[in-house]
Amino acid sequence: MNGKLFAAIPLMLISTAGAQSIAGLWDATIKINGVETPFKFELSGGGANVTGSFFNGFEKFSSTKGRFDNGTLVLNWDYYASKLEATLKDGVLEGQYAGTRRMKGPFAIRARKADAIGLVPGDAPDIHGLWEIPNNSGKGEKAWRFIVQQTRGTVSAAILRVDGDTGAITGAYRNGKFVISHFDGARAHLMEITLTKDDTLDILQDGSIKLTAYRPGAARAKGLPEPTDPTLHTSVKDPNEPFRFNYPDLTGRMVANTDPRFRGKVVLVEITGSWCPNCHDEAPFLGELYRRYKGRGLEVVALSFEEADQLKDPTRLRAFVKKYRLDFPVLLGGDPDEAAAKLTQAVNWNSWPTTFFLDRKGLVRRVHAGFPSSASGELFKQAKQEFTVEVGRLLAE
Repeated sequence: MNGKLFAAIPLMLISTAGAQSIAGLWDATIKINGVETPFKFELSGGGANVTGSFFNGFEKFSSTKGRFDNGTLVLNWDYYASKLEATLKDGVLEGQYAGTRRMKGPFAIRARKADAIGLVPGDAPDIHGLWEIPNNSGKGEKAWRFIVQQTRGTVSAAILRVDGDTGAITGAYRNGKFVISHFDGARAHLMEITLTKDDTLDILQDGSIKLTAYRPGAARAKGLPEPTDPTLHTSVKDPNEPFRFNYPDLTGRMVANTDPRFRGKVVLVEITGSWCPNCHDEAPFLGELYRRYKGRGLEVVALSFEEADQLKDPTRLRAFVKKYRLDFPVLLGGDPDEAAAKLTQAVNWNSWPTTFFLDRKGLVRRVHAGFPSSASGELFKQAKQEFTVEVGRLLAE
């Protein structure tokens, strides 16, 4: 081997060692209000073409652009209007995450490559199934549903409120309790769950909020109120009056309920916002529903309420529309704080999202508050089935 080739080998080794690979699964934490919430985070690609993904159960929320160079990682989620910036040093990514109306930040992020083997959960008590959590919420609810899916010592759980759920909070049983957590880029949760001797669940949420969950039968026996029915939460002042809307679309063109395209059609009017996690849960389903039934006379209209900067230049909303392949009109309703004043026909409207079902005469026949994600299991399937059945019934009239 000649001297020149020999001399090149150390340089090659140095270059390879310096090019740190970030692809793979990472164990990360995000610190919000003093609480460090663990979550799984995935990176793929490299250089000027890096993708980062958050998880909600098996669903991925992947970045729309990203890069990694000189040890610095920058990722953007356009449909959240959020950004992650971090530096890799000694195998640890440290930086911050900021964006979205609900989670402005910036919040400290720290991550290291996930252990290939991972921890094995211990033997666990059976807590799977449906529970109820008494709670006087700001939306007038008296109880929430708590859905637990369990495989031996691992669980995936979600709190389902009238406006939607928390996403899939996942984890395992160790040292006498389940420790579960979740971060999908728009919502973060940390819970410690202990099964008590009287068959209730003691829940410590985000290190300070104490909740108790009961089986539905036990809750009724104690006289505790049931969770709110999302189809009875919101109504309209006069069901004999057509539901009105008249707002600009993303090109500035005004779209109104009196337009020819809606005449004689069944119309779903969704009150939404691209900043709202539960609106992200509903959007892909509404897109599918529209593509399935538009040939039979279904129209869908989204009235999206966005912050002032987004109203001037709705880049996040455009990315939201693109991500979920929304082929129906998406209109700019105004600022979220203006929504209640603008939705003058609605009674007890306070949930993002809310969907109004209009018959062929433009009259409201049903209102559904909120929407669950796949984390709610059978209740997610039930909600999709209820939407589909109601649309089919109205189309058949």
